[in-house]
Amino acid sequence: MRRGLAALVGLVLALAAVVLAAPAAQAHNALQSTDPAEGSTVPVMPETVTLTFNEPALFVGTEIMVHTVDETMVNIGPPVLVDNTVSQAVTGELPAGEYTVIYRVTSADGHPIEGQFRFTAAEATSYGVATPAPTMTASPTPTSSAEVQAGESAAPTASPTASAPPAPESRVSGGVLVGVAGALAVAGGVAALLLLRRRESADPSSPDAPPGSSSE
Repeated sequence: MRRGLAALVGLVLALAAVVLAAPAAQAHNALQSTDPAEGSTVPVMPETVTLTFNEPALFVGTEIMVHTVDETMVNIGPPVLVDNTVSQAVTGELPAGEYTVIYRVTSADGHPIEGQFRFTAAEATSYGVATPAPTMTASPTPTSSAEVQAGESAAPTASPTASAPPAPESRVSGGVLVGVAGALAVAGGVAALLLLRRRESADPSSPDAPPGSSSE
């Protein structure tokens, strides 16, 4: 009887341990699949790499890095969590070859899950790289004769050079003429007076004539 009781107690303790350990084991997320699949070969690198877990993950502490074969990191922006999936976008020039995905995902209980997987891209591609537009040299637009005439008519014409006003003719003022006339009149009067005196002195009958001037 004692043996049976001891066996019953041991069974109860074992069941209790299983029941207590079950929630803790279920709280840890487990990776179920990846896209691209581990070890697969895809035509080109997809725009996003997606990891699917058995339960939703926490955003805090979740990180996914994608590297090319030469260790160039091509992931961009934070991971996107939707339901049980965690996706990571890539960008830039993505060459053909092997890619390595390194992930660290936070489980619902806060426990981190880390790991990595690889796949291969058969051909190169690119995302988020702007393609420069082809440059075209603009040919000069021919100018029509009408436009040339319009331009010539619009151009300001030079105004004719103003000719200098004619120099005023020199004129003798009226005062000068009067002075000259007066001087001529005075000179004429003096000459007439002298001539008159000469005649009077030459006349014997003149009282002013000198003696002995009369004829015998």
